Amino acid sequence: MFGLPRMLFTEEHELFRQSVRDFIAKEITPHNAEWEKQKMVSRESWLKFGENGFLGIQAPEELGGMNIQDFRFNAILIEELGLSGCSGPAIGYPLHSDIVMPYILHYGTQAVLEKYIPKMILGEYIGAVAMTEPGAGSDLQGIRTSAVDQGDHYLVNGSKTFITNGYLSDVVVVAVKTDPSKGAKGISLILMDSDMEGYTKGKPFEKVGLHAQDTCELFFEDVKVPKENLLGKEGEGFKYLMTELAQERLVVALAAVALGEYMLQSTVEYVKERKAFNKSLSEFQNTRFKLAEMTAALEQGRIYCDYLVQLHNEGKLDSAMASAAKYNMTELQCKVADECVQLHGGYGYMWEYGVARAYADARVQRIYAGTNEIMKELIARKILK
Repeated sequence: MFGLPRMLFTEEHELFRQSVRDFIAKEITPHNAEWEKQKMVSRESWLKFGENGFLGIQAPEELGGMNIQDFRFNAILIEELGLSGCSGPAIGYPLHSDIVMPYILHYGTQAVLEKYIPKMILGEYIGAVAMTEPGAGSDLQGIRTSAVDQGDHYLVNGSKTFITNGYLSDVVVVAVKTDPSKGAKGISLILMDSDMEGYTKGKPFEKVGLHAQDTCELFFEDVKVPKENLLGKEGEGFKYLMTELAQERLVVALAAVALGEYMLQSTVEYVKERKAFNKSLSEFQNTRFKLAEMTAALEQGRIYCDYLVQLHNEGKLDSAMASAAKYNMTELQCKVADECVQLHGGYGYMWEYGVARAYADARVQRIYAGTNEIMKELIARKILK
């Protein structure tokens, strides 16, 4: 990369970055290959992440957090995980802290906060969010999982699929229909414990990529969920989802840029060493032009994301901006992945090389957190309103 100065970050941020980087080098990178075989990171890793204060840093101090309301610190965690090339952890940890926990912190009752947040900060409870169903993906209004009011509890029936952190999860934010007749206004969010009777999990999926990320189905059969586990107000779930999805899509965009930078750096190192026709690959014009193109695009993407992080800190990030970032950065990540594999030649198709794994891991980024087709629709709505 050009090494452009990061105007967004202060010396305090960079000291935090170094501590994160050191932790990842010691506790994440050496274990990632084994986690890929196990199809999930270890619970011990979650506990170590929590012990070092890297989970839920925005939570208030009385719940065990550090009350850091500066999203730049969150962005550093996301970036450094991406730069490690460990795509599974780079998705799982931020999802827990920056996507699941905000729903609980913003809409949970005091009793719910006290029950779940301290354990999530310590890594004792692992969080997930369950929106997608076998028959309803990006169209959240089409969900069928029901929560019927039974007086002092809801009776939940249905299923969810493609749930990130699903197999290890202890607590899940679940989108349900509390009034099927009202469409989007009939959607509510409830918090469910994985040990509730009638709640079961499928086996981790055999995915194309993200092998260290546990993803599975969740099944609910007459699960009794206490009324206090309702997040916010009944029927307001769709509004809450639309509010929180902006940060989720920014998280995906930040990870996409960092993972793209990891692939580029790996490729730069490879082409300097690899020889063909008695000279290194880095001496060929095509190689140099491809590296220049990717570097320029990733630098622009990083600056763009830095600006959106700043806007988010100021409370000015809207859904269309976040959708544009998610769309642009994940498309760029996939393009970089393809180019880097090509520059590696046959070795780029071997699983032992980081770019091969990153290539497989990248593709789903354009699908989850809302498909990129949906992202374009959301961008267009703002343009044409």
